[in-house]
Amino acid sequence: MTTSDIPPDLAPDSWLAQHPQVRTIRVAAADLNGQPRGKRIARRFAGKVEQEGTRFPLSVLNLDIWGEDIEDSPLVLDSGDQDGVLRPTERGFIPMPWLNAPTALLPVWMYREDGSRFDGDPRQALAQVMERYTARGLTPVVATELEFYLIDDSTKVLRVPKSERSGKRRPGAETLALRALDAFDNFFTDLYDYCEEMDIPADTAISEAGLGQFEINLMHSDDAMKAADDTWLFKVLVKGLARKYGFAASFMAKPYEEYAGNGMHMHFSMLDRDGVNVFDDGTAKGSDLMRSAIAGCLRAIPDSTLLFAPHGNSYDRLVPGAHAPTRICWAYDNRTAAVRVPGGSHKARRIEHRVSGGDVNPYLMIAGVLGAALTGIEDNLAAPPPITGNAYTQPLPEMPGDWGTALAMFETSEIMRRILPDEMIRNLTLTKRQELRDYQELTPDEQVELYLDTV
Repeated sequence: MTTSDIPPDLAPDSWLAQHPQVRTIRVAAADLNGQPRGKRIARRFAGKVEQEGTRFPLSVLNLDIWGEDIEDSPLVLDSGDQDGVLRPTERGFIPMPWLNAPTALLPVWMYREDGSRFDGDPRQALAQVMERYTARGLTPVVATELEFYLIDDSTKVLRVPKSERSGKRRPGAETLALRALDAFDNFFTDLYDYCEEMDIPADTAISEAGLGQFEINLMHSDDAMKAADDTWLFKVLVKGLARKYGFAASFMAKPYEEYAGNGMHMHFSMLDRDGVNVFDDGTAKGSDLMRSAIAGCLRAIPDSTLLFAPHGNSYDRLVPGAHAPTRICWAYDNRTAAVRVPGGSHKARRIEHRVSGGDVNPYLMIAGVLGAALTGIEDNLAAPPPITGNAYTQPLPEMPGDWGTALAMFETSEIMRRILPDEMIRNLTLTKRQELRDYQELTPDEQVELYLDTV
C-alpha cells in the first residue's frame, strides 16, 4: 500500500491505513441492555467518522429489548427525538474477525449537541463512577468471569451442538472436563485467536456445570473502563463466532430449567497512588477498607439487583442451591455467598461479586459494583461478620426475588442516586417497566427465544 492509496482523511499511521484489507466499517454504542446500536459505513468515509464522530437519536440508547421506542420516554416525541453526537472511544478501531468480509468496529459513546455527556449512555455512567475513584486517589483493578452455553437452536428443543470430533452430542454436563472443551476445539481456538486480534485478554477456559456450558475468565485490568469494554466486546464476539459455526452462544441467565444458569462474576481490588493494593493488610483477613467496600456492596444489593438481574429470565437463575447467590452476605472462600473474598496470597487480596447473571450490561454492572463499594468506603461502613457454611440454609436477608420488586426498589433508591445519574435511573426504569409489561404476554417458548442470543 502506498501513501497515494490512503483516503485523504486518513493519516498514514492510522489503524485503517495500516489495515488496507478492511472493506466495511461498523460504528456502535452499547444501549441500556448492552445491545450494539449503530451504523454500517463505507470505508472511504471512516476517517471523517473517526475525527468528527457521527449522529443518531439519543433515544437509540434507550430502546427496549425488542428494539422498540419507550412509549413514555421524554427522549422520543416530547423532545422531537433529538440527535446525539457519537464520538469514538479511546479504544479506536477493532477487527470483527468472525465476519466473512474484513470488517472493523469503531466503538462510540454518546454526547449531547452542546458537548456535554449524555447521562443515558451506560459507558458514561461508568465514567462518572471512575472519576470519583480518581478524585479519591484510588484505582480499581477489575476482572470478569463469563459463563455461556453453546446451543443448537435449529429446532424447538434446545440441544448441545454436535461435537466437532465425534459428530455426537454430549449426553450430560461435565464440570472441568477437557473432552468437553476438545469437542469444540476449533471454535475455542478461533475464539482465542480472535480475542488476541481484538485485544481482549481471554485467560482460562473451562467446561461448567450445565450441558454445553463453558466459562472464560478475562484477565484483570487496572483500567475498569477497558475491562467493561473487553467484557462487552467478548460477548459480541462469542455470539458472532458461534453463528459462524452454525449454532448459538447464549449468555441468557437461565436457558435450561434443569441446568445451572449463566453468571458473570466480577473480581476487584483497589490500588492507591503508589500502586499498593489497599485491600491487603498482610494477612488473610484483608484491610478495614476492604471490609468497608464489602459493606457498601451488601447494602446496595437489594436496590441494585436490577443491574445484576435485568430481565425476566434473570430471576429463574436466582434460586437456592443453583450455583447463584440468593442471600445477602459475605464470606471468605465460600461460593454460596453473594460477596466472596477468594483465598490465595494476601498480596492479591480482592473481592468477588457473584450476583450478576451473564445477561447483564457490563458497563452498568461494573458501575453498580464499584459505585456501591465506594459508598461503603465514603461512609466508613463496618461489614457484618462473614458467614461460614451454606448460605442457602441460613436466616439471612434475601435479594429481591422477582423483576417487579427489583424494579421498584431500584427506582426509589437513594443509594442508586449516589451511584448513577438521575437520567440513567429514569431511562432504565422506563425501559424495564415496558419490558416487564410486554414480557408477561409471552409464552415460555417465546421468552426463551427473546433472550437466547440477544442478551
